[in-house]
Amino acid sequence: MKISQRLVSGRPFLSVEYFPPKERQDWPAFFQVVDRLNQLKPLFASVTYGAGGSTQEATLEIVSRMQQQHGLETMAHLTCVGAQPDRLRAFLDDLTTAGVGNVLALRGDPPKDVPAAELTESPLLFASDLVSFVRKSHPGLGVGVAAYPEIHPEAVSGEADLGYLKLKMDLGGEFAISQLFFDNAHYFDFVARARARGITQPIIPGILPVVSLKVIQRIVSLCGAKLPPSFLAELEAADRSGGAAAVQRVGIAHARRQAEGLLAGGAPGVHLYTLNRAEAILEIADGLLS
Repeated sequence: MKISQRLVSGRPFLSVEYFPPKERQDWPAFFQVVDRLNQLKPLFASVTYGAGGSTQEATLEIVSRMQQQHGLETMAHLTCVGAQPDRLRAFLDDLTTAGVGNVLALRGDPPKDVPAAELTESPLLFASDLVSFVRKSHPGLGVGVAAYPEIHPEAVSGEADLGYLKLKMDLGGEFAISQLFFDNAHYFDFVARARARGITQPIIPGILPVVSLKVIQRIVSLCGAKLPPSFLAELEAADRSGGAAAVQRVGIAHARRQAEGLLAGGAPGVHLYTLNRAEAILEIADGLLS
């Protein structure tokens, strides 16, 4: 079923995102996390896709198993940078055969070991190209896209970035999932501006719990999100006084407050970037929808 069809009910929901383990020997532990988080009854589960499709086969097998054996509505991330249409079409064929009905269409990050000249050989340079490609080649698939409440790091302005989101939606995007953010005001302002631009599709906020100060500082440096000064100070104080465990407690509490505020403010649901960590996500989600 298309995720967009599930969104029609208007009931608040949780959804989750996983990344494929690098080593196959870690798959049993990964699927234990999936089973534990199934108690949240997520509306859907998404699975990431490495730079240049580097985890394509793992993503395909994992989403297929989650769909067929774990009772989850799944969505495969799909990137187009440096990808050839034939390979993408084959991947979409395999998804359809496995009963997976949704993709998240992304430009993606270029693989580090591929020359820039090779990346430009693909006719699919932007996420909007991929949305159009999927819509034409596999019209039965549901298509989600990414949105950036704090602006894509490569965008020249917030209005230009909204224009690209509008283009993706006009070409066939059915809903958007936001990049992580740590101040709910960014999300609500972004949604208001998107509605003013004529974007009517659901925009689902994405929440990432901080479980490591070093890791989150690296992540925000790459994605353009900002840590509010007061939150950063709280994390740094926790790190000095209690180390990694204290940082995680502060990060989980902040994510919980974010999720509560988003749902209270009218967000359609909350998409939790799980980092494949069951305990942290269960703590954030406990009783959230009750």
